[in-house]
Amino acid sequence: MLIESLLQARLHDPFALLGLHRDGAEWVIRYYEPHATQVTLIYTQEEFTKIHSDGLFEWRGLCEPKLPYRLKVSEGLTSRDIYDPYQFPSDISAQDLHLFGEGKLRQGYRMLGSHPVQISGVTGVRFAVWAPNAERVSVVGEFNNWDGRMYPMRLHGSSGVWEIFIPEIKQHALYRYEIRNRDTGNILTKTDPYAQGFELRPGTAALAAPANSHSWQDDAWMAKRGQWDWLHAAVNIYEVHPGSWKRHPDGRFYSYSELARDLVPYVKNMGYTHIEFMPVTEHPLDESWGYQCTGYFAPSSRFGSPDELRQLIDACHQADIGVILDWVPAHFPQDSWALARFDGTALFEHEDPRLGFHQDWGTHIFNFGRNEVKTFLLSSAHYWLSEFHFDGLRVDAVASMLYLDYSRKAGEWIPNKYGGRENLDAVEFLREMNIMVHEEFPGALTMAEESTAWPGVSRPVYLGGLGFSMKWNMGWMNDTLGYFEHESVHRRYHHNQLTFGQIYAYSENFIMPFSHDEVVHGKGSLLSKMPGDAWQKFANLRLLLTYQMTSPGKKLNFMGNEIAQGREWQSKWELEWWQLGEELHRGMQNLTHDLNKLYSSLPALHELDFESAGFSWIDCNDAEKSVLSFQRSARNGSSVVVALNLTPLPRQHYRIGLPALVEYREVLNSDSAYYAGSNLGNAGLITAEAIPWMGLPYSAEISLPPLAGVILVPEA
Repeated sequence: MLIESLLQARLHDPFALLGLHRDGAEWVIRYYEPHATQVTLIYTQEEFTKIHSDGLFEWRGLCEPKLPYRLKVSEGLTSRDIYDPYQFPSDISAQDLHLFGEGKLRQGYRMLGSHPVQISGVTGVRFAVWAPNAERVSVVGEFNNWDGRMYPMRLHGSSGVWEIFIPEIKQHALYRYEIRNRDTGNILTKTDPYAQGFELRPGTAALAAPANSHSWQDDAWMAKRGQWDWLHAAVNIYEVHPGSWKRHPDGRFYSYSELARDLVPYVKNMGYTHIEFMPVTEHPLDESWGYQCTGYFAPSSRFGSPDELRQLIDACHQADIGVILDWVPAHFPQDSWALARFDGTALFEHEDPRLGFHQDWGTHIFNFGRNEVKTFLLSSAHYWLSEFHFDGLRVDAVASMLYLDYSRKAGEWIPNKYGGRENLDAVEFLREMNIMVHEEFPGALTMAEESTAWPGVSRPVYLGGLGFSMKWNMGWMNDTLGYFEHESVHRRYHHNQLTFGQIYAYSENFIMPFSHDEVVHGKGSLLSKMPGDAWQKFANLRLLLTYQMTSPGKKLNFMGNEIAQGREWQSKWELEWWQLGEELHRGMQNLTHDLNKLYSSLPALHELDFESAGFSWIDCNDAEKSVLSFQRSARNGSSVVVALNLTPLPRQHYRIGLPALVEYREVLNSDSAYYAGSNLGNAGLITAEAIPWMGLPYSAEISLPPLAGVILVPEA
């Protein structure tokens, strides 16, 4: 029966038949290879008997063979010497299997996938995969001519985990898993969910045990991060799509190494504190930008090797720049060779499309309530933070995870056990993920892209929150862009779009984002959203970024915003760097540089980003003139004054309330000629007068340039 199942490629326990066994007084070795013509036990030079014409061979002897034994396998005139894989014991612990089934194996990537190991003094690769509804799983690859009859794996009981150790396989050999479903008999060929490397697209095979030989040089950074008071620190993120920041003249991508050479010094010089990479997890389609992920443990090979990505992150850390990974646990694509119906059943997803299929994106939704799926995603988060030293995760599409009726009509979704619309399993997963990150990776951040009014997204789990460090402020972003898109003559009727955000500004730890989502799909670039002629467009954009950088909350800008890119972002081209030859674009870059430096250097602009004590209106009611003025304060009581003129009319002799009877210096004026503005402003010092104004004890008359913001700092 066992032999028949083996020859039919249906045997779920090949170790019960193959390899070395005791049979009464004899020892027996069985070896199976369909195309072999002769097998010899090398150390005794005894030939095996072919006991089945399909390639099953057997040796019998009274003495136990010396372990580990080698075989000479002949196929016609060619032969090779091998270690028999079926003589080696399991290399997976019962404890890991138990934790995996409980959904608590945070480092599942160390058990599953392919790993270089040594067993009984023999070096090779251990393969392990979860496929609980399979009748048989085999490793197929370059090393066995992709023949699923060879190398069937052992099943670890009810865990659904299959394993085999294959000796002397070279690292980076291509492989997949061939899976036979136990109910239908259908045979599937799948890539490894836990693979840590893939061949270059359009190929989809995994790389066996890619090497990790990078020697980290970022001890100082990691130690400092562990003590980092991020709540009160400057966080200014440059969002980057690595495939289109820059490209070679022939259209080739920059590699991770080339980004380390060019991107890191650029970001450092511009004054950003962090880089956020759009997903660099492996994905088959360039146009998905990484959001249709198929390799949750593999850096994309289109940009280089895993070690080259480590070198890039290391270079960032040595330049005092943090690195955040855009991570996508909400959904995965339908590709038949990847996670979808992995063992012939809905394994990582839900069977019912009302729970398991995302209609907007044509993707599957993870089954967050399944322990093994939870282990998969927790392990992915752990892997990137541990093995690549990422400093945080920006979690994509959190709103789609939280709500069972997200983007669904009545009757297209299933309520939770309490009759509500909340996805309780996703909530529990997100809380566990955040607890894990904050426990095991001190100073690492988690950031939620979440667009609803779900309470406590960035509040600790022990207070009933989801546990994220921060949340994107999508309401502020939409209101702000909506306001700026109005012609200036109409802005007085929409003044509340800029003031309303203060009502909820401290309900979460907010990031103020102008991300890639705002400059794609026909939305145009930030510059193209601005009304007016060319001069007004640039002035408006300078004013917009001045408003963003002085508002309470951490900051994020997509690449190209800093140079006022003219066209909408296209992932197949690099940014329009040539535009820096034009004064207006160069002025925009100069302004961004100076705003970034001020934001980091002035505690009043970042220390109390998440507290109401860090912000106070001077005047939020001057809708008629479309002028806003406010104070930002630091923990030590120091403050800066910001005034914004949101029309193209200069406001001369505009009296503004001030908190102290001192001289104020204009440290930034977005209308400066250095920024390609009209150069109207307040040269030198502004002296406060003992004239109460706007509810403050002092005031001064200042010049407010057209479509511009000024930042005033009291002299010591």
